[in-house]
Amino acid sequence: MRTVGRRFAFWSFFILFSSVVLGQVQGETFNRVVAVVNDDVITLFELNKKIEELTGRDAKQLRNLDENSYLETRRKVLDFLIDERITSEKIKELSITVGDQDIDNAIERIKKNNQWTHEELLATLEKQGITYEKFREDVKKDLSRMQLLNIEIRSKIIIREEEIQQYYDEHREEFTVNGDVRIAAILLLKPEGGGKDEHRQLLDLANDLYEQIQGGADFAELARKYSQGPGAADGGDLGYFKIGDMDRKLSKILENLPEGGVSPPIALPTGVQIIKVVEKRSNREKGLEEIRDAIYGILYQKAVDKKYDDWIKEQRENTYTKIIF
Repeated sequence: MRTVGRRFAFWSFFILFSSVVLGQVQGETFNRVVAVVNDDVITLFELNKKIEELTGRDAKQLRNLDENSYLETRRKVLDFLIDERITSEKIKELSITVGDQDIDNAIERIKKNNQWTHEELLATLEKQGITYEKFREDVKKDLSRMQLLNIEIRSKIIIREEEIQQYYDEHREEFTVNGDVRIAAILLLKPEGGGKDEHRQLLDLANDLYEQIQGGADFAELARKYSQGPGAADGGDLGYFKIGDMDRKLSKILENLPEGGVSPPIALPTGVQIIKVVEKRSNREKGLEEIRDAIYGILYQKAVDKKYDDWIKEQRENTYTKIIF
């Protein structure tokens, strides 16, 4: 690697030449150099383009909104671009390559994960102002970086069993499943334009059904026969709900009903309903075996982030960089 002195002398000349020649064209040219990374440069045009890509606003808009926030954003984005240059050099140094088939496979995974057709992917890219060619290039870069991380970082990470146990012991409250309730309902709807007489008939029917249930009639059969709400074909089954997420009045009723209990008719703006508590599940703590993989993933990602920070810091120490503002 060249000495810092020789490198600085060269870039000092380059920057001086740029500022004199380009400065004659316009005061602060949009394409002036803002950073040097070894034998490469980052321009103001590239920096502003990346700021807009990451924030959704151009640099001028950000600056007008909040000068301090703009300067902080600019610093972080420039650091990102410098790190990007460093990783790109390392990728070349290690002769990491990504083929077209690798890119195709990655794009297919993206489409599958998002349940997109190819046309839907193209439409999404168009909305974001990204061409398909640019998208493929970005995927290629991401795959190259993943290979670099595997070589330099991930292959050196070991998560021990005692670390998993310790994390579980220290975060038990995060792995508690809140209680929920499975309910079934018979919903009787008001006829459109119906008056007091129709409403009274509806309430009489609901009370009659409630008495039948209390006398031993099968709730599911009555729901299939009379209910006009969702789940009627399944005996009124509506599935599981968190009691605390429901309407306050209904939550109070469900809290007081035991498993298997049925509520008296409940008046609604749209009609009358009868609720049955099919099952109640109290709060429970997930066991370690149930969430071992999740904890491993958390610890693994933390280790990757830490090792990457250390790795990029080491790379920066061995790379000539100069920020010019």
